[in-house]
Amino acid sequence: MTKESDCRLWAANDPLLIEYHDHEWCHISHDDRYIFEMLCLEGQSVGLSWRTIINKRKEYQKVYFNFDIDKCASLTDEYLNSLMDDTGLIRNKNKIFSVRNNAIAVKKIIKDHGSLDSFIWSYTEGKQIIGRWEKASDIPTETEISRKMSKDLKKLGISFVGPVITYSFMQSIGMVNDHLTDCAYRIY
Repeated sequence: MTKESDCRLWAANDPLLIEYHDHEWCHISHDDRYIFEMLCLEGQSVGLSWRTIINKRKEYQKVYFNFDIDKCASLTDEYLNSLMDDTGLIRNKNKIFSVRNNAIAVKKIIKDHGSLDSFIWSYTEGKQIIGRWEKASDIPTETEISRKMSKDLKKLGISFVGPVITYSFMQSIGMVNDHLTDCAYRIY
């Protein structure tokens, strides 16, 4: 019997985290809507665990109209303030309002670059960075690319995108593949 990879340890037997690890984390996405969702959800995780966010994800998808960029950009202050009463969300006003602010900034990125996808993936020249990590402790928490992306996204008006969050975001959309070398869910 073979030992299961330590790659899944952070999933901590949580079914939603396991599903995310196995079928989304480090899987390449070029879908603007999904990229926007991950950008926003990663930002919601600042100061919290990813477990907290993934377990509230369905509510986030519901109240932010499945992260439709145009709909999120047009949310009113009244609507966003009403979300402060929603126990299914992180009830932090700055985080709640950040989704609208990020959507407005992303619309400008799309106008200037054709898509969010082309802008974000330009940091890796459209290629996935493939980690060859044998232990979870070897996986970096930030890189030169995540630091540059963080700085640029902040200048463009995106909130909650420090270099550590930006690196997690890169993992979430498959810009980096940090599945351990012995992980059964490693694609490459």
